[in-house]
Amino acid sequence: MHFIRYIFALLLSFGLLASCSLDESSRFYSTETNYEVSLNKNASIAHNTSKVLEQKTIPDYPYGKNPKQVCDIYLPKGRTFNKTKVLVLLHGGGWINGDKAGMKKYIKEIQQRNPRHAIVNMNYRLANENTYAFPNQFNDLQLLLQDLKNNARDFQINPEFGLIGASAGAHIAMMYDYTYDQEDAVKFVCSMVGPTDFTHSYYQNRPDFQDLLNLLVDPTVYQNISENVEVLSPAHQVSNMTSPTIMFYGENDPLVPIENAYVLNEKLDFFNIEKDLMVYSGGHNNWADSDYKNLHNTLSTFIEEHLPIN
Repeated sequence: MHFIRYIFALLLSFGLLASCSLDESSRFYSTETNYEVSLNKNASIAHNTSKVLEQKTIPDYPYGKNPKQVCDIYLPKGRTFNKTKVLVLLHGGGWINGDKAGMKKYIKEIQQRNPRHAIVNMNYRLANENTYAFPNQFNDLQLLLQDLKNNARDFQINPEFGLIGASAGAHIAMMYDYTYDQEDAVKFVCSMVGPTDFTHSYYQNRPDFQDLLNLLVDPTVYQNISENVEVLSPAHQVSNMTSPTIMFYGENDPLVPIENAYVLNEKLDFFNIEKDLMVYSGGHNNWADSDYKNLHNTLSTFIEEHLPIN
């Protein structure tokens, strides 16, 4: 218990913790039919393609067996299996805390600018003394995308994805696309202040960084991690298979050094990956209203370019 308290204090010092709450719901009502559909893995989600499907929200849909393996699904009006592509949101919280409720503030803006896309706002297993963050959180994202693919006709979605992450969630999104997405199901990645390079002196010169790694990293999967942090650094995993990446960072961020954005930008340039980098004058995702307006407008354009719905 003292160790866990110490780790929470450590993560607070990194400034990556965020706590959120969300009302739980386990049932929804179909807008295409007049009967209730139970949200469980044995139930089929009814749809009727003979008419235009109405907008629908499915809260706390379970994509796995763990209580944290749930997501909120926002299905647009007029969706079809052939056209409706999917944006997946990943919350921050230092890999040990946080909730999908932290990303809800982005959903309305995305729906207004990209109304034909489906949105999936996911939770994932959080690191604790019994559960490592890596690779479990990468595996959770893979499990979610596979579930959406398996049920694409029920949801009436086209299983092509864009990943939009904040802070730790951006790190998960980048690592998944850069190392796990062998089928190229992910078409672009958005990083909002995501760590990209753990070789940076900000991390390496902190004596408590090794304690953080001990909590987050499964040593049976990532061996000698203290000498090989590149394996968990997205900037060091870029290749010619990397998806287009859009980046939003604060030049005065005390938690994720702005050099993390620049080194990733350089690696993407080296491999000729399409990318965009916006740098704002604020810190760790606390920017001016005009900057957030710019973020949403720029992101919307990037979505339409790299995950178009024709």
